[in-house]
Amino acid sequence: MKRLVSSSEAAKILGLSLQGIHYRIKKGQLSSIKQDGKTFVYIDSAIEQNSSEQNDQKKDPQHNSAKPIEYEKKILKAKDQQIELLKKTIKFMKKQYTTEIDRLERNQTQILNVFQSEVDLLKSAFNEMRAIYKQEHKPLENKINKVDRQNKQTMEFMDLKEFFRFMRIHNKTDSQIKSIILDKVKSGDKRFIYNKNTKEVLIYKSDFLDLI
Repeated sequence: MKRLVSSSEAAKILGLSLQGIHYRIKKGQLSSIKQDGKTFVYIDSAIEQNSSEQNDQKKDPQHNSAKPIEYEKKILKAKDQQIELLKKTIKFMKKQYTTEIDRLERNQTQILNVFQSEVDLLKSAFNEMRAIYKQEHKPLENKINKVDRQNKQTMEFMDLKEFFRFMRIHNKTDSQIKSIILDKVKSGDKRFIYNKNTKEVLIYKSDFLDLI
């Protein structure tokens, strides 16, 4: 059911400004008539009742804010629950991280200890082998040195200068002479003996017919 009211009353009922009422009249959203130069608007009773209830809610802030307050409480409760869950998760992850770090450190220490033990064993084995080698080869070195000394005393030999002079007489160049000495030492020619201890080359006298 509709009733006829002034534009001012329609503005109050609908919660609009006068400009808003005239705008809706112009757009055909509200029915109106003009009497004696004034504009009157038809208002549906259902719309009027709804607008009245909304105005009552605005006037009663306690009634109007009850639902938002309850909603905010739920939001805050959910937020607190989420924060508590995050705290527990962080605490668990921190514990797991610390445990993993401790495990890795223990493993690293064990690995280093194993490597160090292996190195110590290798050093010990090397020193033992070196001692055995020296013990086994020392008599042989002494024997060789003794033979060299005896040979020096019992056999005639020439020094390098004398050998060079001899070979030059037979038209050998110094380069050829050096090559001859090196080849004969390597081949084990008994006339050319290299003493590792004194780093000397002993050349026993010969006719050297095979070299000239």
